[in-house]
Amino acid sequence: MLLMAGEVLNFGRVSQNLPNSGFWEFLENQQSHVQWRGCTLHDLIQPSFSFLVGAALPWSIASRGAKGEPFAKMLIHTLWRAFVLIAMGVLLRSTGSPQTNYTFEDTLSQIGLGYVFLWLLAWTKVRTQILALIAILLGYWVLFALWPLPGPGFDPTTVGVEKDWPSWMSGFAAHWNKNTNPAFAFDHWFLNLFPRPKEWLFNGGGYSTLSFIPTLGTMILGLLAGEWIRRADVAETVKVRQFLLVGLAGLAAGWLLDVTHICPSVKRIWTPSWVLFSGGWASLLLGMFYGLTDVAKYRRWAFPLLVVGTNSIFMYCAAHLWEGFLKRNLKTHLGQQIWESLGGPYSPLLEGIAVLGILWLCCLYLWKHKMFIRV
Repeated sequence: MLLMAGEVLNFGRVSQNLPNSGFWEFLENQQSHVQWRGCTLHDLIQPSFSFLVGAALPWSIASRGAKGEPFAKMLIHTLWRAFVLIAMGVLLRSTGSPQTNYTFEDTLSQIGLGYVFLWLLAWTKVRTQILALIAILLGYWVLFALWPLPGPGFDPTTVGVEKDWPSWMSGFAAHWNKNTNPAFAFDHWFLNLFPRPKEWLFNGGGYSTLSFIPTLGTMILGLLAGEWIRRADVAETVKVRQFLLVGLAGLAAGWLLDVTHICPSVKRIWTPSWVLFSGGWASLLLGMFYGLTDVAKYRRWAFPLLVVGTNSIFMYCAAHLWEGFLKRNLKTHLGQQIWESLGGPYSPLLEGIAVLGILWLCCLYLWKHKMFIRV
């Protein structure tokens, strides 16, 4: 959540102000999404969030079970939670629009669309969960691999892709090109079922509704990780080592599928290779944090993360809705040129630090008063 909200730090604008700085250019790249194939730090935010939704689920079910809640009541709550997450994603994507923008590629909507299936899988055996993961990844790969490619003379500009776009792929990898795949075809039918001012033609970023299916695969990886942590018959050091091994295996598998063009690693359409590659990173990160906080007991350093993590939904929504409001009001009360006078080329960074600091203090207030906004 801090990385997501950290977009407000505007490394890109600082890099533009300091064009000869390789350091700021590197930070700009890591705070931006890749155009299509590949991965930056910023690209790992959504899969890490989705992974942790799965990892937290075993604790949620165990807590409700300990309170004596029956299965039916928990199922109703799960259905309600999924609906609210989907609706929140739609509402956030509609901010500033003249009417509701029915689109479902937002992180919250993607999690909500797969959440009920994840919850039901949490009641099954590990073997069933692994088989479901394999079926999702293999089935989604087959769907794209068998989808017919555009014919000769196809003009990519008709689907929002500029001619000679450097990320356009050829050969077998072309089955995963932007806005010429089955997920795009589904959205061209599905999204036009909703009221909108004009026909939906394409998503400029190539994002799609059906990405919730492989995103469910990422959440299943998290579910397996959460159940692994909860096992009392396995030593903590063994758990950490297993996370590291699984993480490295996921990175290797995802990378190999990408470089061989069997399945390009594309976050925007959440390809199966991306599930494995990003899941590998999520496993490594979880293993590192688990090892530091739960095994080695080094916890004080994590307090700033704890404050945000306990109110992740609040931080997610506030970062999307309050950024402009906070920027305008800070300049109103401190002066329109306050950041330029203090920071010169670093003025976007100073402004971002102020906004991010306010959002963090809001989370701190909620944490101190034990107010946790949940769905």
